[in-house]
Amino acid sequence: MKTNLLNTTLVVSSLFSLQLQSCHIEEKQELPNILWITSEDNSPLLGCYGDQLATTPNLDKLASEGFLYTHAYANAPVSAAMRSSIITGIYSCSGGCQHMRSQYLKSDQIHCYPEYFRKTGYYCTNNSKEDYNFSPEQSKGLWDVSGTKGHYKNRKPGQPFFAVFNCTISHESSIHKSIETSRLRHDPQQVKLPPYHPDTPEFRHDWAQYYDKVEEMDTWVGKILKELEEHGELENTIIFYYGDHGGVLCRSKRFVYETGTRIPLIVRIPEKFKYLYPDHTKPGSKIDRLVSLVDLPPTVLSILGVKIPDWMQGKAFLGTQKTPDPQYVYMFRNRMDERYDMSRAVRDNRYRYIRNYMPHRIYGQHLNYLWKAPSVQSWQQAYEEGKCTDAQSVFWKTKPSEELYDTENDPWEVNNLADDPACQDILQRMRQACDDWTSEIKDADFIPEGEYERINKECSLYDYLRSGQVPFEEIQQMANKASERKKENLVCFVENLENKDRIIRYWSAMGLLILGKEAKAAKQALKNALLKEISPSVSVVLAEALYHVGEREIGEKYLVAALDDSTMAIRNQALNALDFVNANTPAVRKAIKELNNRSVGDKSNLRYDLRMVSWLKQKWHF
Repeated sequence: MKTNLLNTTLVVSSLFSLQLQSCHIEEKQELPNILWITSEDNSPLLGCYGDQLATTPNLDKLASEGFLYTHAYANAPVSAAMRSSIITGIYSCSGGCQHMRSQYLKSDQIHCYPEYFRKTGYYCTNNSKEDYNFSPEQSKGLWDVSGTKGHYKNRKPGQPFFAVFNCTISHESSIHKSIETSRLRHDPQQVKLPPYHPDTPEFRHDWAQYYDKVEEMDTWVGKILKELEEHGELENTIIFYYGDHGGVLCRSKRFVYETGTRIPLIVRIPEKFKYLYPDHTKPGSKIDRLVSLVDLPPTVLSILGVKIPDWMQGKAFLGTQKTPDPQYVYMFRNRMDERYDMSRAVRDNRYRYIRNYMPHRIYGQHLNYLWKAPSVQSWQQAYEEGKCTDAQSVFWKTKPSEELYDTENDPWEVNNLADDPACQDILQRMRQACDDWTSEIKDADFIPEGEYERINKECSLYDYLRSGQVPFEEIQQMANKASERKKENLVCFVENLENKDRIIRYWSAMGLLILGKEAKAAKQALKNALLKEISPSVSVVLAEALYHVGEREIGEKYLVAALDDSTMAIRNQALNALDFVNANTPAVRKAIKELNNRSVGDKSNLRYDLRMVSWLKQKWHF
């Protein structure tokens, strides 16, 4: 396979070189400057979106002069996975770059949009965050300048620019350290709490503090816009403002709900480029087209008149190659920091559908970084003390296989309609849309992360899934069965523990794990499969499943052995399993201590297994 894939890569690279050479503007018109202003981790908590508590005069003014998108979404509810999609124009879960802070290979068939801009003559700067979630070597040289010195003012005279300015003021970390209540500009008592958040002082404080940070972010945006005007470029520049995903109060960022994925998006188009105005509207209009951030690269290429490459999966919403309004937008949740999960979501103009591929995991898995917020800690305490309502308790329980929400009548998404007989046609339609999408993009998350290093020795996940050697539809079908949590599928799972394809074996084992104690009849089949399994990713799932059917000794033996694996993803997967079966035994504690001792001095932010080590030491008090 390696030779064939390398040959394919060389051919594709040559074709891309020819494609760049042919980049041209389809119409002889003045090239617009393009300015992207990005804020981190914020939902549409802006006055122009109707939020009466927000203090955002600069963005409100920008919206009055531009076009406000009412249904704009991040495809991933966390930064690195989303930024991978933005820089390439493909869903990062299609390219194998979806797991938080990973550095797997980007396919050489996939190119980043600055390459097209620079070939067209643009001066391209990024100030300053990259976080593209693929191998850093593959992002070198993308920009004329990337860093704190990146600025359009340094271009050649008359040269058009594409400039990105990224703001971290509204980042999740802004609520980790509480400001004194007397210094808050927004009143905690005026905050309207979501029904799933308990009314604790910490929640009211964190919400108010976050509104303060959004206000500060708006001030920063105002300075960027004023500087553009002072340089005489305001009326020569198309301005995009957007949030990189939703957030930041718990159950928003990292989760595929409205609060985690709905974002502000404003586009200001100067009068001289009014041929780009959307839908024959005028500045100050609201646009209800469904758009998502993966659409940004094809949209800006469409504005330039540069042919959008066929492999881009986003849809242009402006310019000469604008597509018809889509029926759906799509979202994905994968490994978030040290915790494994997998959910896919589909949103139409009213309903949100979610399929949970790991329903045996609770929503509120402990995350080192998320738990730094005082509000999260207060929520857990309130739940443990029995002070939460039913809606507030859901976060601490395992998930249903499917979720369906009517966002018009249930904007906070607390009433799951998946079992409502009146909604079954909607459920089926959106379930099919989800399956069609994951199949079309060849979703790499159906392959467990522990397999990625092995695959990357030969090629990228994107290329691997298109090599003709992966039974993708069979894998997808088995994953769907596993997520259903139906005992009637047990025989199918047992039979496929012997399947020649390790990924089908993985999802068969996962199906038995999700069944928990209801898989007791498969005890011997699980033991036999574990004894001869060659994939560590599958072995960890088999071992955890054995815990639930009463075979704790053999399960523990294999999970402890996995802590010596050379692959971080396998170690992390095993630590997650040990946590959920609560394997607080002397042998497990000894193995965790040894792993910790071997890693002394390793401060890499990619060592998520060490975050699990820290959590288990705290949880089990050793």
